[in-house]
This record gives sequence, C-alpha cells and structure tokens, in this order.
Amino acid sequence: MSRDSRISKKPNEISMSEARQTAENDPVVEALVQRARAAQATINQASQSRVDEIVAAAAWAILEPQRNRVLAELAVHDTGIGNVADKISKNHRKTLGLLRDLHGRITAGVISADAATGITEIARPVGVVAAITPSTNPGATPANKILNALKARNAVIVAPSPKGWSTCAQLLAYMHEQLDRVGASRDLVQCLPNPVTKAATVQLMALSDLVVATGSQANVKAAAKSGTPAFGVGAGNVAAIVDESADIEAAAQRIVTSKTFDNATSCSSENSVVVVRSRKAALIEAFARLGALVVPPVHKAALEAVMWPDGKLSAAVIGQAAPVIARLANLPSALHEARVLLVEETGAGPAFLFSGEKLSPVLTLYTVEDFDEALQTVDRIYAFQGAGHSVSLHTTDPHRPLRLGLELPVTRVIVNQVHCVATGGAFDNGLPFSLSMGCGTWGRNNFSENMNVRHYMNITRIVQPIAPQIPTEASLLAPLFDKYGR
Repeated sequence: MSRDSRISKKPNEISMSEARQTAENDPVVEALVQRARAAQATINQASQSRVDEIVAAAAWAILEPQRNRVLAELAVHDTGIGNVADKISKNHRKTLGLLRDLHGRITAGVISADAATGITEIARPVGVVAAITPSTNPGATPANKILNALKARNAVIVAPSPKGWSTCAQLLAYMHEQLDRVGASRDLVQCLPNPVTKAATVQLMALSDLVVATGSQANVKAAAKSGTPAFGVGAGNVAAIVDESADIEAAAQRIVTSKTFDNATSCSSENSVVVVRSRKAALIEAFARLGALVVPPVHKAALEAVMWPDGKLSAAVIGQAAPVIARLANLPSALHEARVLLVEETGAGPAFLFSGEKLSPVLTLYTVEDFDEALQTVDRIYAFQGAGHSVSLHTTDPHRPLRLGLELPVTRVIVNQVHCVATGGAFDNGLPFSLSMGCGTWGRNNFSENMNVRHYMNITRIVQPIAPQIPTEASLLAPLFDKYGR
C-alpha cells in the first residue's frame, strides 16, 4: 500500500486524469513561464561572480533573522503544522548549509578539464525549473530549490501546496526585494497564483524544462508522468536500530531530538525503533526521562482510530505535538504532557498501521532478540513502506553499518546521529544539505542521493582525441581463461 493511498488526500494532490479534463491551457501559467524564460536568458551566460551575487541575495531573503521569524510564524499559522522555533532553526540551518555547499562551486563555464581523457566539461543551465513543494516545509523547501536553481543559472517557478502558498508568496516577496538590490530580474523566481490548482501545477510541469517534486507520492507520480524530465522523492518511514552495544542514553537523546523536531514533519524523522531485548528496559527508562512515554496497550486501538480513520492518516494529527494527539485520542492524563508517544508493535504491513509513516511524534517500538532479527524487522517494515530512504543505527560495533548498507534496501545508513538532521545534510557529516532525498529504484526514484545543484544543470563535454588505448583480449579475460579455458 503506497503512502498516498493511506493518507487523506490533500487539496493540492494531483490526479492526472482530473487535471487533463481542463480543455484549455491557463494563460496565467503560460505567461509565468514566458517571463521565466526571458529572465533566464539574462543570466544564461552570466559569470560565476554574477551568479554567486544573485544566489547570496536570494539566500539573505530568508537568512535575515526578522524575515526568518515572519516566515516561520506564517507557516505554522497558515498550515497548522510544526512549531515556530523549529521552523526558524530549519530555515536558517538548511539555507546556511546549502550556501556552504554552493560556496566556491563552479556552475558557470568550464568545470573540469582532464588531459588524460581529453574531456572538458562545461556547466549549462536547464532553463525553467518547476519546483513542487509541500505544506510541511513551506519556507525551507522552496528556498532550497530556488537557491540550487539560481546557482545553476536557471529560472524557477514554485508550485506550493495551497496551505503553504502564503509562506511561499512572502518568501518570494523578500527575495524580489533582494534581487532588486543586485539588479536581477524578479521573474527569475516566481510562484503559481493563489489558489494553486491541480491543473495549473500539471500545466506548469508540462511547460517547464525540469521538475523537482517534493511532497506527497501523488505529486511525485504526477511529475514522473508530466512528459518533462523530473526528479521526485520516495516516501519516508525511517526505522532506527538500537543494538546491544549502543550507548543507550545517547541513542535515546538523539531519537527524541529527531522525533520531536518540528513535530516530526520531516520524512527523515524516525517512525519506528527496533531495540534488542537486552537493552529494551534501559531504553524505555531513558526515553521516559526525556518525555517519551509508552501508551498502555489498552489504549492503542483508540490512538489508531484517531490517527487512521478509515485507514488513512488524518490531517488532524500531522505535525501536531504529542499532547494534542493524546487528547484527541482521549489517552490517560499522564500522557497529556508527553513529548513522544511510544506504541509497541510486532507486525508490519497494511494490517499494522503503526508500522507506517506517522508524520507526528508517535513512535512505534519493536523488540527483537538480536541484530539479525533487527535487520529482518526493518526489512519487513520497508517492504510495507519506506524502502530506499534511510535507516538509523545506534551502535559501537564498527562492522554493523556496512552490513546494513549491504543488505537493506536503503540509500543512507545514518550512524549515531540525530537522524532527521543528519540525513538531510549536517555540519558534522558529508551529505549535501537538502530537503529532497532520492531513494533510488527501491523508492521508485531515478536518483539515490541528496538532491543538490548538480541535478539542476546540464553538462556539455568537449571531447578531444587522445592516444589510442586498445587492450588485448587476454589482458581483460585472463581470469576467465585461466579458470574455464578459452
């Protein structure tokens, strides 16, 4: 069962059949794209210093503290998702980290020249980028995509979620002021008008040169069917393994920090913890000291009914604090001040809804006998949902991360870190800062890395002749011949 089939359909989720019922193209969308193309032409051959100036100006639009606060407050007020303090932190950290990644990066002109191969590589823009963004991060995600697009000398048009439109519009107003300061066209950065419709979003994708889609799997699938080259992300449903060698206090702290950040709106927040039985009691005690409390089994059904009415994740719980959810489910008063609600589970799949993504501070707890069973349990969870994304591991065994990387269907193994921070790039790991994580073919994606500026550009290669390098058959096939003969 896919993520979008279990989550109540949002107003901006795109049905291709519905959108195609619109017989005529919207002239407003066509005009946006035409202005974007004209603006992109003004920087198509821009120097690296000019490009970097434009990127810096756009970044300052959200990094400036007062503007950051306004955007965070607007996002929480209009979407009802997450909390202001963490939105501020996310807007700042993700943008500052991306600027670090982009600093000194060559995206205009020759980016490499290799005399040995005779190949010179030149960075080229893709043109107009359609950026599909979710309500969970209505400021940080558009900013990330806009900066990457501008760094690669593109124009970008954002298609925000309806709830996130006001935040995106305010972000673009700030960016336009900054673009004015450096004498760049405002039409380099635009967004669809309010109300954002399915048909307008589909038309934008069709008219653009590249689609980068983050959010519901319905939107990602629509991007793939748009006829335009597209990057889309897979569904999240991260599991964390706590093995018998783990530092329990540190593991609990990292998991709770990750699970409570912005009320678990991130696709990188843990949804399950798989703990080896010998450490279960210690982990639960450590969790309790941090405000992560176990829901008594007798109340599990009531919580499930509130979270998945008719089997679909309710918008009433997405991005809400644990006490709000506890009260909605009429849980015992002792849980009304919890930071995280822990629910014990044994199975995975459609019959075990707590094994899926929850987008809230509700964490499923699995108990296993050893690391082998932990690996198998995570594999079963990902067979249901979350394949390709990432797995979190808390251990002091240096060999176990490699084993997960070799055996689980994941593109990231995050070791002893705050997962929702680490997987999207951090100042203490080497992943690119991003809010769009490719999940490989396991997650039905065409890339398996954090989306970065390289995905926003074309590469032209000049190929010069070099001295011939022709091998003999024996030099390449000797092992085969030695073992099996000719």
